[in-house]
Amino acid sequence: MRNEKLTQAYDRFIAWREKNISEKNLVLLLSFFVGSFSALAAYLLKEFIHFIQWLLEHYLVRGEYTFWYFIFPMLGITLASLFVHYIVRDDISHGITKILYAISQRKSIIKPHNMWSSVVSSGVTIGFGGSVGAEAPIVLTGAAIGSNLAKALRLDQKTMMLMIGCGAAGAIGGIFKAPIAGLVFTLEVLMMDLTMTSVAPLLISSVTATVWSYIATGSDPMFEFQATDPFVIGRIPWYLVLGVVCGLCSLYFTRATNGLEQWFKEHVRSIGAKIAAGGATLGLLVFVFPPLYGEGYDVIARLINGSPDESFAVSPLSAFGSETWMLTIYFVLIILLKVVASVATNGGGGVGGIFAPSLFIGAVTGFVVARLMNMAGLHVSEANFALVGMAGLMSGVMHAPLTGIFLIAELTGGYHLFIPLMVVAVISYLTILLFEPHSLYAMRLAQKGELLTHNKDRSVLTLMQLDNVLETDLKTVPPDMRLGELVRVIARSRRNIFPVTDKDGRLCGVLLLDEIRNIMFQPRLYHRFTVRQLMTSPAAILRNDMSMEQVMETFEDTGAWNLPVVDAEKRYVGTVSKSKIFNSYRDVLVQFSEE
Repeated sequence: MRNEKLTQAYDRFIAWREKNISEKNLVLLLSFFVGSFSALAAYLLKEFIHFIQWLLEHYLVRGEYTFWYFIFPMLGITLASLFVHYIVRDDISHGITKILYAISQRKSIIKPHNMWSSVVSSGVTIGFGGSVGAEAPIVLTGAAIGSNLAKALRLDQKTMMLMIGCGAAGAIGGIFKAPIAGLVFTLEVLMMDLTMTSVAPLLISSVTATVWSYIATGSDPMFEFQATDPFVIGRIPWYLVLGVVCGLCSLYFTRATNGLEQWFKEHVRSIGAKIAAGGATLGLLVFVFPPLYGEGYDVIARLINGSPDESFAVSPLSAFGSETWMLTIYFVLIILLKVVASVATNGGGGVGGIFAPSLFIGAVTGFVVARLMNMAGLHVSEANFALVGMAGLMSGVMHAPLTGIFLIAELTGGYHLFIPLMVVAVISYLTILLFEPHSLYAMRLAQKGELLTHNKDRSVLTLMQLDNVLETDLKTVPPDMRLGELVRVIARSRRNIFPVTDKDGRLCGVLLLDEIRNIMFQPRLYHRFTVRQLMTSPAAILRNDMSMEQVMETFEDTGAWNLPVVDAEKRYVGTVSKSKIFNSYRDVLVQFSEE
């Protein structure tokens, strides 16, 4: 009875809202609340991580570098893995890929538990030293907040998608204090089209989250950067070199992450084995290379402020000496091993993203390149290169040069380095494009043909489904049917194509009316010919699991107007005509353009 009353009250509220608040005003109002809640989630996650780290440092470590740093990461992975496995009971890894999938399928539905589950699991993972970032989980949290708020108010799919973008923009704005980067991120990484109806809500959400973050944590940028070496136009060639190096490092990051994740998926199956393999690998790496512990933002701060020696001093390897070449080799190894540490964290059952690792590797890459140049006598700023390198790695890994440029400028207040930021970000992006057409986030969906892009033709094909253009009204005939019986079937049919199937329903060929028109009116031949003698092989055979892009490529290659479709067992399931695809394409294109 109580539930019924609540339902009735809720229905009355929805009716009141529809009558008194226009759709446009509601979207603007919702964008404010989505931004506010995303900022709150970002603040809670950051505080949760810092609280765990404070407990560990004050009650167990007590300011000394001990064997506990081998234990902490494994403990964090174990707790996070058990939480996800027994409480959440759902896969919450690869958060931004999940958002891309929700957007690409035009469903815009993200599960309610994502509004809190990623905060808890990633907080535990990173707080105990997991070598991943908190940004992707908080972006998924913000997107889930936007999706579920829109769903609760019974808004349409178009508005739900916009609220997902608002949640993501608010999450970036809130966690980084970077409102412009929050807006640009939704356009570049989530691939949402910029229209007059979308830009205002996205800005409201991003700015709102940033303002709340300022109120809670102060107006200082995330990284304090003191410029000691101003940008000189004559150093652009060296920034071009850095851009190429960042692009190649981005390629390594992308392919190594993808390959190691695949290895974990194929060879480490049970939850216990994952925890053991991931935890032991991460613990060992963190113990030998302390900068791999946690997000690594303290290491970034040291690099951009000219004190890299502090990160090397805490390592057991510092006992072998602290010469310049030793420090350089040490940081090169960190670049190579950060990917392993990140994959070990997530593969072992932890939860985190690649935002922080890409920033971390970018800063280290910039420092190493500058140190090598200085060893060669070129005299460049290691701090500037470390700062600009972050934009280069982010641009390459995420295929998002604008996000990299604006995020690093807002993170550090390094606006005076805008030209180097642009040069390195663009060159890095162009370099990785030669090898990888998709970002690490989008790669998994692109391989399945489920990725929505800014290319309108490709996006429309992504939204179309083969089942929607499948024609099943064609009459099938067996291969041993006589011509006389076939003529009677033709007389009852309105189509001029007849799939030929055996007794198990497998496709043997097709029979075209034009091919038998010259003999079908000669009764003396009715018992002489069978369907098997008259049928032909189709120009190509489609599978029912093919994407529409693959289907259209097949039509283009063969020049056919009709092609049969079979399942995995080669059983006939229907026929697709090019005219039916064109009609469906036109309908989806009209809807897509209106949105």
